[in-house]
Amino acid sequence: MRTPTDNLSDGPSVELGRDQPVFGPELGEFDQSEQRAAAGGEGEGMKTGTTTVGIKTADGVVLATDMRASLGGMVSSKDVQKVEEVHPRGALTIAGSVSPAQNLISTLRAETSLYEARRGKDMSMEALSTLTGNLLRSGAFFVVSPILGGVDDEGSHIYSIDPLGGTTEEEYTVTGSGSQYALGVLEQEYDDGVTIDEAKTIAAKAIQSAVERDLASGNGINVAVVTDDGVDITRYKDFDGLL
Repeated sequence: MRTPTDNLSDGPSVELGRDQPVFGPELGEFDQSEQRAAAGGEGEGMKTGTTTVGIKTADGVVLATDMRASLGGMVSSKDVQKVEEVHPRGALTIAGSVSPAQNLISTLRAETSLYEARRGKDMSMEALSTLTGNLLRSGAFFVVSPILGGVDDEGSHIYSIDPLGGTTEEEYTVTGSGSQYALGVLEQEYDDGVTIDEAKTIAAKAIQSAVERDLASGNGINVAVVTDDGVDITRYKDFDGLL
């Protein structure tokens, strides 16, 4: 039998586009995803004008955000909800670009509903955090820095997820341009035995501290309480009812 001497990877298959994976694109294979991911480490870094906080308790989690949306140096909205339910017992805060954040929330809601329909049970928080990280890692939802919080059969969970998909489970965490101010409050106020009501007060103090110093944070606070009973989101235009 004659030994082929040509490179079989060239020729008609290249012209027909057969050099691409048959079952692609997989996560991480979206067009220009590597270039988008690399952009996250260049220049002045990512601008995520907001403050969001996540706190874990024995009975559930508390997620809180401010209500200001900024466009450069301008306040583009004073009444934005930056925490949304994405799971029967889970919620996500958003910091970063609005369009990909909205798309991420819609995708997570669809995926958790499909999971429940196919398997007859809710997705675990660990699985949901992995899914969220994979979606961000794909490059399709670039410039979003969320906090994921929820409750499952294993207990309460708070996950810090960076814009490139890195996921870390925490007792408490922050994102956004006001992070440094909020984190100082959490460091002082948090302890392992904190209750949900105490966590709401701590979260409000953290957001208020950021609002006082960060120009991109302000105009009130959204608070989500996630327990076995579900997700309850309340909006406050001032902090008096929480402090």
